[in-house]
Amino acid sequence: MMRTLEELKVKIFADGADYDGIIEMSKNPMVSGFTTNPSLIAKAGETDYEAFAKRVLEAIPDKPVSFEVFADDFPTMIKQGRAIASWGGNVNAKVPVTNTKGEFAGEVIKTLSSEGVVLNITAIFTPEQVEQVADALSPDTGAIVSVFAGRIADTGIDPIPPMTECLEILKSRPKAELLWASTREFVNIYQANDMGCHIITSPNEFIKKLSLVGKDLNEYSQETVQAFYKDATQSKFAIRTD
Repeated sequence: MMRTLEELKVKIFADGADYDGIIEMSKNPMVSGFTTNPSLIAKAGETDYEAFAKRVLEAIPDKPVSFEVFADDFPTMIKQGRAIASWGGNVNAKVPVTNTKGEFAGEVIKTLSSEGVVLNITAIFTPEQVEQVADALSPDTGAIVSVFAGRIADTGIDPIPPMTECLEILKSRPKAELLWASTREFVNIYQANDMGCHIITSPNEFIKKLSLVGKDLNEYSQETVQAFYKDATQSKFAIRTD
């Protein structure tokens, strides 16, 4: 079935920590927001977390951007969440669903959400965790509930049934949006869209592939053959045929 960009209702958030890449994606009308995390920011070579975040927010003041706490105890998580929320009106304070001991971060979610902090609750893998999160969220405050569909798929489980169950659970919190996280391939964007997911995170290379949607496959085939031929001839490879 031929797909079109016009049928996409899911919001696409660019996921990464390369500053130049973030700025490039901010100019793409298909990108509605941004997510990152301390691991990605460190890998990008940044050494000052808060300075990097504020530089991004200065460049992107009008789309949601998630920055994550990195404390492991709940009182400090709450303090860091408040600090992150103070960086800008478009900030989502990202908090993990548990600490490293596996203890549910309900205290953090309930406290910050009741204060009006828009959270992005991350590292969720099960509908049961989504139920806990929904119970802790204030019905009056927006939130993003990030379920790692890609990592669920990595375990051999079809992520669509649990994601559909999570979507049903969140009907009790209409201001909360379900996010398909850890995208593994371009088609996940359409899978998330078709099941009614509100948001999907995507690396920049997948977002750039949106330009291929609706492309004639015969034309694409010919272009691929031409590219292979060009690479082969430029390589100076030879095959003896005598």
